[in-house]
Amino acid sequence: MQQRFFSNTAIRITVFCILSLSLVSWDKVSKDLAKTHLRDKGVQSYLDDTIRLIYVENTGAAMSFADNLNPTASFWLLGILPLAILMGLFVYVVRHIRGMRTIRLVGFSLIFAGGLGNILDRLIFDRHVTDFMNIGIMNFRTGIFNFADLWITTGVICLLFWRRQHGQPTIS
Repeated sequence: MQQRFFSNTAIRITVFCILSLSLVSWDKVSKDLAKTHLRDKGVQSYLDDTIRLIYVENTGAAMSFADNLNPTASFWLLGILPLAILMGLFVYVVRHIRGMRTIRLVGFSLIFAGGLGNILDRLIFDRHVTDFMNIGIMNFRTGIFNFADLWITTGVICLLFWRRQHGQPTIS
């Protein structure tokens, strides 16, 4: 059996929590900086227009999906339901962390932190999530996103990579 980078269960839970809190903090600080330096300004372009910074507030899910929901439905479907799912993910990780490989631990931490970062925005700022980054080349561009979105995407890639390497289901 391969050795785990962090072998003690308490240490692994602590690493999961510290990594998650650090990522949520990074997301929060970056959104605050975007509000301070990008709000009410035009698009700022860098690296020959590969990176664009632009401030938007999104009341929907990814790429404004479901942004036309009434406030009550939005609160429950995009705030409380995902929060309950994240709490379930946290319980799952804590219960299974002892045998979890490090890449899975990091993947779950990224997903947990990214989800929590955006849900906190939704609950604190009346459904509004701050997005401010866009990358691409010419007309091939991403949607506008934030670090929480990046954490979630990277976490999913970590879990898919682990699954591909081990031929096992991502969540078992």
